[in-house]
Amino acid sequence: MAHRAELIAVGTELLLGSIVNTDAQILSERLAELGVDVLYHTVVGDNPRRLREALTLARSRVDIIITTGGLGPTYDDLTKQTICDTFGRKNVLYPELADWLRDLFAARNRPMAETNLQQAYLPENCTVFHNHNGTAPGCAFCEGGVHVLMLPGPPRECELMFRTGAEPYLRALSEGVIASHTLRIYGKGESDMESLLRDKIEKMTNPTVAPYARSDECMLRVTAKAATAEEAEALLRPAVDEVMAVVGEWVYGVDVDSLESVCVAALKARGATLAAAESCTGGLLAKRVTDVPGASAVFLGGVVSYTNGIKSKVLNVPQSLLDEYGAVSAPVARAMAEGARALTGADYALSVTGVAGPDGDGRGNPVGLVYVALADAAGATVKECRFGRRTRDHIRAQSVNTALDMLRRRLG
Repeated sequence: MAHRAELIAVGTELLLGSIVNTDAQILSERLAELGVDVLYHTVVGDNPRRLREALTLARSRVDIIITTGGLGPTYDDLTKQTICDTFGRKNVLYPELADWLRDLFAARNRPMAETNLQQAYLPENCTVFHNHNGTAPGCAFCEGGVHVLMLPGPPRECELMFRTGAEPYLRALSEGVIASHTLRIYGKGESDMESLLRDKIEKMTNPTVAPYARSDECMLRVTAKAATAEEAEALLRPAVDEVMAVVGEWVYGVDVDSLESVCVAALKARGATLAAAESCTGGLLAKRVTDVPGASAVFLGGVVSYTNGIKSKVLNVPQSLLDEYGAVSAPVARAMAEGARALTGADYALSVTGVAGPDGDGRGNPVGLVYVALADAAGATVKECRFGRRTRDHIRAQSVNTALDMLRRRLG
């Protein structure tokens, strides 16, 4: 039987909108890979009564409850005590955790406040999850057939604790092995993927195929369950091949991190280099590429040519093109890419120019009109994109994705 989970995020700051609940996204993705069905996301403030109500409701409808937040040393960190009260467990001191905390503060040459000692208290007879990035341990226990896992709120702590503590605990609950492969897609949305693969999605039971949407791209996760990892992989391979036969044109990688990481790896494999010329994206393309470890081996540099003067003086875009067609045009995008390539000596150069909004450019070009160009030794190609009247962030992100996808396809 598949396990069903509810995520309960604790923190008034989440309800006020002061911070974003990124833990929910991180944990939901991880749980899907484990074959755990996440049925509910709940956010509750730092209030024992409301948290108790949320826990009582959750235990009536799922068999795995995962809480995030409320494990710190301050007065409003009440998650542990409220969970203990709700599930009838004693909140007891774990001496080894108290010693660990004292050693940790001593190693940092900092005095440990007495309130920090409450972090060494956990539900009696629980499985302890050690915190490798902070001072709040987590834990898990089972009561009445419901597994309760407590994780810290800061995403950096939460994600690592899930991988090192919660994930092994949850894997031990399942008979057999669950394995999956994630296909990353750009150029087709979730509804398009579902339409193309509807028959396969409906017919497949083991492995299964499920589409997931992100703000700027789509993913397909193929998941199989078997007695061993080798048997699960044997089930996955033909299923992935079957899916690729339908949507492979838009798949930029399997089990990869991002478009930029795929491009950097492909450039390294060729011993090739890249440069960028950006207008409306304001350096986002260069930022995304240089976020990839090792990008210095392939990325030579970029020019943020936000004005026509820089396009002309630095990238050598002919003034006649700017006067005749305007900055947001295919001829200027082509000249920008060629200029960046000539300026840096790179094998490939990408350029972006467009209208990110909120207003048009005064020449009648609508918000969302973007031209992306790719130049190499064979010449330059330009793609016209119409992203519509969306937010500036969305238009910029889609512009960069389009540029990277053009490069990915060129590199083959």
